[in-house]
Amino acid sequence: MSGKVSELEALLAPIVEALGYRCWGIEYLSQGRHTLLRVYIDHPEGISVEACAAVSRQASAVLDVEDPISGDYTLEVSSPGMDRPLFTLEQFAESTGEQVKIKLRAPYEGRRNFQGVIRGVEGDEVVLQVEDHEYLLPIDSIDKSNIIPRF
Repeated sequence: MSGKVSELEALLAPIVEALGYRCWGIEYLSQGRHTLLRVYIDHPEGISVEACAAVSRQASAVLDVEDPISGDYTLEVSSPGMDRPLFTLEQFAESTGEQVKIKLRAPYEGRRNFQGVIRGVEGDEVVLQVEDHEYLLPIDSIDKSNIIPRF
């Protein structure tokens, strides 16, 4: 997790939790003059548009006061959805048995993209079953990961 994401999570997670939701994760995407801050919130009973709006209002107020992002940015508050991104070892452990797509920051055994079934977590590594091969992927090497929804 980058320093900026850690800083934003430390600032915003308590707000999300105070409103009764789980801070699922934060994406901070800065591309030139456009910056996007996406906050994923979750709740066992689901997330409504009203919940996103309430978190957005509170987060905006804190971001305006603390000013952790220089320049203009767009704030989005969203449910993680069915194809939820996974950010933490805890989330990977909770998702054991799920199909997932994982993109690594750097190639591992000659590849950066993996698709398989999460078998669990060992230490700071995600255990991923891809066909008949099991990979141990360090959480710090994972750039992006999403559950593949089952219909």
